[in-house]
Amino acid sequence: MAAKGAGGGRKIIIVKKKISGGGGHHGGSWKVAYADFVTAMMAFFMVMWILGMDDKTKKAIEGYFSNPVGVKKGFGSGSSPLFIGSSPTTIQRPSLKMVMHSSEKRTFEELKARIEQKLAANDSLKAMKALVEVQVTAEGLRIELIESGKGDQYFASGSALMRPATAVALKTIGSELALLSHILILEGHTDAAKFGSAATYSNWELSTERANAARKVLAEIGVGNGRLAEIRGYADTHLRVPSDPTAAANRRISILLPFTTDKLLDAAAAADSATRDSIAAGAGGVSPKPGAAPAKK
Repeated sequence: MAAKGAGGGRKIIIVKKKISGGGGHHGGSWKVAYADFVTAMMAFFMVMWILGMDDKTKKAIEGYFSNPVGVKKGFGSGSSPLFIGSSPTTIQRPSLKMVMHSSEKRTFEELKARIEQKLAANDSLKAMKALVEVQVTAEGLRIELIESGKGDQYFASGSALMRPATAVALKTIGSELALLSHILILEGHTDAAKFGSAATYSNWELSTERANAARKVLAEIGVGNGRLAEIRGYADTHLRVPSDPTAAANRRISILLPFTTDKLLDAAAAADSATRDSIAAGAGGVSPKPGAAPAKK
């Protein structure tokens, strides 16, 4: 009980309690330490990833991080980096596009080497003298089963009836294609030899049916389901040997894995452009005067 003071009042006693400790496991200091650790690990893996690239790719990445969206140092009337004066700037993505395209091209080059190695090790294809060409082109990875000699190694003449060499080649190629997720385009090509004038069947149907026959073989080993983008029948409109329209090499089946990064980035750039146009249109509108009634629609 508090003692009375000299004036008859009660003496007030103030007790101060010192709380020690940092809150135990309920404190938030560990979260900061964990966040720093995750950031450091992310930076470490980024550095290791970049060190493993070639010099050209490193320079492309450096260019992208130096100027990712083409922003200029000086601004016009506005403070937004998207605008210079009254006009929006153009967002540029050449460096990022180069990096992604280079990465996908490297994937295709590695796939090309594996397919060629498997084809070369297949004794049955050697015995059947089946010709397969694998190339990385401007379109993407193109694999072609090309007729040679009499022109009936893969399909009977004028027919979509598949020879044994076709199934063997497609299954050998498909075992590698199944490891990727890229879309596929199948193409059929014929020579310029025509069917009889009274025939109701033409090279258009023949080329399409041969490409579809290849699709069925690939589907059997799990390639094509959800990945097939198109089946194209070109007839004799894309001759491999234009100087000899009836050459056996004009009769072929093509499997195309197109580059996808270019289309994705172009779509992103188009979306950015549409957004900037929308912002510019809104910024260029005339604001109503204070107290003015809105216009009737």
